[in-house]
Amino acid sequence: MQKEFHLSQAEVRRLADSFDTPLLVMSVEQVKNNYRTLQEFMPRVKIHYAVKANPDERIVRTLKDLGSCFDVASDGEILQLKEMGISGSQMVYANPIKPDHSIVTAQEAGITYYMVDSAPEIEKMARVAPGAGILVRVRMQNPEALIDLNKKFGAEPADVIGLLLKARDCGLDVAGIAFHVGSQATQHHAYLNAIKVCRKIFDEAAGQGLKLRTLDIGGGFPIRAPGSEKINVQAILTTISSALDEFFPDTEIWAEPGRFICGTTVKLITRVIGKQHRDNQDWYFLDEGIYGTFSGVIFDHWDYELLSFKGDPLISATFAGPSCDSFDVIFREKDTPRLDVGDLLLVPDIGSYSSASATTFNGFSKAKTVTWEQVKMNLRLEAAG
Repeated sequence: MQKEFHLSQAEVRRLADSFDTPLLVMSVEQVKNNYRTLQEFMPRVKIHYAVKANPDERIVRTLKDLGSCFDVASDGEILQLKEMGISGSQMVYANPIKPDHSIVTAQEAGITYYMVDSAPEIEKMARVAPGAGILVRVRMQNPEALIDLNKKFGAEPADVIGLLLKARDCGLDVAGIAFHVGSQATQHHAYLNAIKVCRKIFDEAAGQGLKLRTLDIGGGFPIRAPGSEKINVQAILTTISSALDEFFPDTEIWAEPGRFICGTTVKLITRVIGKQHRDNQDWYFLDEGIYGTFSGVIFDHWDYELLSFKGDPLISATFAGPSCDSFDVIFREKDTPRLDVGDLLLVPDIGSYSSASATTFNGFSKAKTVTWEQVKMNLRLEAAG
């Protein structure tokens, strides 16, 4: 089962003293543990890490060494992986809408499989990459998802056979279909429903002379959200795996996890740099904000924990970032002990959709990242010396 990466108060202080703040602390061992958990409970699934969740080279290289494949969505991600020695045969171009030049880049990198969800995209693929392998993405409704990706992507199930036949008639290699139940799916029901829908599509495709060979079940595997109950990940993954064995015993299965692999691998150490009392509430200004690692508050709708290591009674306070933009407010009415300027806060599980979307707005640098295992080793060497 998954092991969890922790930092003590003493370790937080020592890291802040050694590297200053804001500071991201990454555990490559946690990356390995998360990947191996997926392998253990879904052994048939070929994992394609969704690079967009966190493209940090340390994560990508660790997964490369473990034999992972990758989900890419742009020229930049393709070229990053190519420069790291990752073959196009280990990538799937999972963005259903692609500019011509990106398809050319993918072809040059050796990518052979692409997602589509519309007739114009099929026509584009046939024109720019004749004979390429395609998977048609199916729209699956899941109102329980944290972020419903199906509002933007996916063809209606009733339209999928027509798209598969069109792809065949355009000379493309019709490999299979794909779905994504949405981000942070904390129950298995959406997956089971999607698997059953896809089984019907496979059977109907066979009746039309199409022998599909690949099913991509997307990502969405959850981590525990702040304030929520612990998730029985083993039960979710095992249930999905059993359904795949029942409905798709002879089909190659792919998945595209992002958050599940990188979400718990990074912690942020940030410092209180200012304090104000405004509108009958304490305000605390941090040296990291919405335009930095806390971008996940906006883009990922995530309510991060702020651990102060203080046991004082809780008050309701506002937390803001360091920029001169009034939009840069991280949390309002957040429960916290009273804080002072200079206090350190530890923010766990901030590895997904956070630093990936951070900016240098207002001239603030992005938070530095250190590797926890390397830091521990250096500290041991210093102690030995």
